Amino acid sequence: ERLGESGGGLVQSGESLTLSCAASETIRTILVLSWYRQAPGKQRQLVASLDNNGQTHYEAFVRGRFTISRGGDETPLYLQMNDLTPEDTATYYCNIRGVQNLWGQGTQVAVSS
Repeated sequence: ERLGESGGGLVQSGESLTLSCAASETIRTILVLSWYRQAPGKQRQLVASLDNNGQTHYEAFVRGRFTISRGGDETPLYLQMNDLTPEDTATYYCNIRGVQNLWGQGTQVAVSS
């Protein structure tokens, strides 16, 4: 099982992007789905997560601007990002934890002021 992110790009401050996380095959056991990001020179940090009960968690720096949602078998995870700022510039990674702890390779998001 492999994950692959898409949807990153270069946008201007205030614009939106939607990130997708595709799975190479159906992941039968999912406990938590998450998005992380890593800015240049910084540690990877949690952005948002969604558990099997539908409970969401957002870090304060994205709350109210980003929305995490679950998709289907082929694309199990999305991240809608609105009102982007230069501080959101990072590589974004999806993570799915179940029987395995799966990570994608990341998709780059760059926000210009």
